[in-house]
Amino acid sequence: MLAIEGLTVRYGKGTAPALRELSLSVAAGERVALVGPSGSGKTTLFRAISGFVPAEAGRIVIAGTEIGRARGRRLRAMRRGIGVIAQQHDLVDRMRVYQNVMAGALGRWSTLHALRFLLWPRHVELEEARSALERVGVAEKLRARTGELSGGQQQRVAIARALVQQPVVMLADEPIASLDPDLSQHILSLLCRVAGEARITLLCSLHQHDLAERYFDRIVRLQDGVISERESRVSQLGAVS
Repeated sequence: MLAIEGLTVRYGKGTAPALRELSLSVAAGERVALVGPSGSGKTTLFRAISGFVPAEAGRIVIAGTEIGRARGRRLRAMRRGIGVIAQQHDLVDRMRVYQNVMAGALGRWSTLHALRFLLWPRHVELEEARSALERVGVAEKLRARTGELSGGQQQRVAIARALVQQPVVMLADEPIASLDPDLSQHILSLLCRVAGEARITLLCSLHQHDLAERYFDRIVRLQDGVISERESRVSQLGAVS
């Protein structure tokens, strides 16, 4: 589903590469944890996969299509297939939960459709939002103000929004960095479960190696923009509530 070959990314002429000749293949439905210290290249890798930073060398292929060769409508279509869950949720606090969730559908809606939804959401759209929220355990928050939710609830809403996007690849960039240890385990368990149910390829950056061992099929360690270690694991997800 995802193939990265010899990827080099540099943020400025004459600067050291943020990623150096990095190669990585991830199968459909596989759950891979990227671990490493701050500045090791995890976020840069995610930005390159999303097509937001250009590659100096190498290539990234998602579902058979090379990102570097995609332009215009084709590039937008590829980005619709990449769900992103950020550390700070990137939700609009003043909006209702269902509005934030259905932001995941904007890539397949016209501008007029999106404006109409904000003013007069249809039953089928509310049901799509409710279904996604039910999968992450907060369906009762459908019409709540997003800013009134706890941090863990907001992260669940962010996962629901990514599911509505119907991605083939999901990138979770430090999704538990601001959560307490118990809630972190619940969120990782949820994230891996919903990705597995939908056969979504999941890459998740983490600092906690013990959690990576517990929840993910494979661990890839980054250091100074290169892969320093690869480790195959058998996740214990099935044993975690």
